[in-house]
Amino acid sequence: MPELPEVEALAAFLTERLVGRQVERVMPAAISVLKTYDPPLTELEGRTVSGVRRHGKFLDIATEGGPHLVVHLARAGWLRWKEDLPQTPPRPGKGPLALRLRLAEPQGWGFDLTEAGTQKRLAVHVVRDPSRVPGIERLGPDPLGEEFTQEVFTELLGRENRRIKGVLRDQSLIAGIGNAYSDEILHVAKMSPFQLTTHLSDYDVERLYRAIGTTLREAVERSRGLAVGELKAEKKSGLRVHGRAGQPCPVCGDTIREVSYRDSATQYCPTCQTGGKPLADRRMSRLLK
Repeated sequence: MPELPEVEALAAFLTERLVGRQVERVMPAAISVLKTYDPPLTELEGRTVSGVRRHGKFLDIATEGGPHLVVHLARAGWLRWKEDLPQTPPRPGKGPLALRLRLAEPQGWGFDLTEAGTQKRLAVHVVRDPSRVPGIERLGPDPLGEEFTQEVFTELLGRENRRIKGVLRDQSLIAGIGNAYSDEILHVAKMSPFQLTTHLSDYDVERLYRAIGTTLREAVERSRGLAVGELKAEKKSGLRVHGRAGQPCPVCGDTIREVSYRDSATQYCPTCQTGGKPLADRRMSRLLK
């Protein structure tokens, strides 16, 4: 799933290629991708792109005097930039293509939104005010924004007693962090993903706050200037524990472990994060009963 660093990089990439250029056509290939109907997609056509920005994991493409095209790539969605898009509209079908946007000039420039797999969650909104998109309306503070101070973070942690992994992923508390970077942040902070928020000392909170900023800023910097097609590989190569179960921890050399819950998995280092103790995998425990 694209998270804050990748969406930030996508926004920067598209800013260079879209701003000041006119939209010629916006063509859905999967009707299910559209979550709004008024204004229609056609209202974007003929308008000049005025800006591209990020709201959490949402990508916001604004047009002069017109609506915004707001995209959430969900778990398996991606944006594919092309400079040879065909003139003919895409054929609706069962393939990965969900929507195509083509510029008036240069001819053939634009992008496809695609989504792999059978669970179609990629969402496109055409709105006059992006803050009215339900997912954006509920977003908590941006962890790279000036408003995200340690005092604000401390207040967020004190709202309820929860496992810290869930707090980091809760978009209504902190915008933009998902499964991968929550694992990375907790590894940097040397903290168990099962740690409860009420059990955090002032030192723990400070360490975790610093880990959020350091991890995300480093990931954004690694992605800066990369082409869209290189972002996934860069993300994967930059991760230290997430997606690396069974491999040695790059800090201490212990074997990275994994616990699963519902439809996601958490990777962690026992030596760095849990005092050398493996965490119980509740999904495996249920299977063995």
